[in-house]
Amino acid sequence: MADVSLKVTGAKGSQAGTVSAPAEYFGVSEEQVKDHVALIHQVVIAQLAAARSGTHAVKHRGEVSGGGKKPWKQKGTGRARQGSIRAPQWVGGGVVFGPEPRDYSQHTPKKMKAAALRYVLSNRANAGRVHVVEGLPADKPSTKGALAVLSPVVEDRFTTVVLSRGAINEWMSVRNLPNIHVLFADQLNTYDVVTAEDVVFTKDSLQEFLDSRSASAKEA
Repeated sequence: MADVSLKVTGAKGSQAGTVSAPAEYFGVSEEQVKDHVALIHQVVIAQLAAARSGTHAVKHRGEVSGGGKKPWKQKGTGRARQGSIRAPQWVGGGVVFGPEPRDYSQHTPKKMKAAALRYVLSNRANAGRVHVVEGLPADKPSTKGALAVLSPVVEDRFTTVVLSRGAINEWMSVRNLPNIHVLFADQLNTYDVVTAEDVVFTKDSLQEFLDSRSASAKEA
């Protein structure tokens, strides 16, 4: 597949040339993407499951303090027989079949996660929703400056902004924008692309992302 040409947007929405991106990540056909919706869904569900802490818990009847003495004798009182005031039918008693701590994470092979990311990035690129900007304010944090760069590109749509790992000032510039979710290139994942209407790379972060993908492919 031939590489995809992505338009680079400069300050205030002006065009600043183009950048070449591999079709492997940004040029998969929409038909192929539709054929792999189940894969994307599985990866997203696994990612959401892994984010669950799994620390919810309740006390069973054997864990509730007290209740060691039989409330009343077995026979002769006219009341139902009871063995402990911490039995589930008593107020303050234990819980039946309550939640217990568990690990919700699912095993997802690296190749599945990489493939899902390729498909969702291509889906956004096919819809014209992958953008490359020349850069964000880097000298000092400036939310106003970052907004001036991003607004002509994505308007007020919910957007995932991808930055290079060392772009601390750029990160501080966009972190408080209400419709922006910001992460670094090595953190980009299927869920954050699926939930965003647009994906914005800087020129540096796009190169860093592609380099990290190439390194991962060689290791595999």
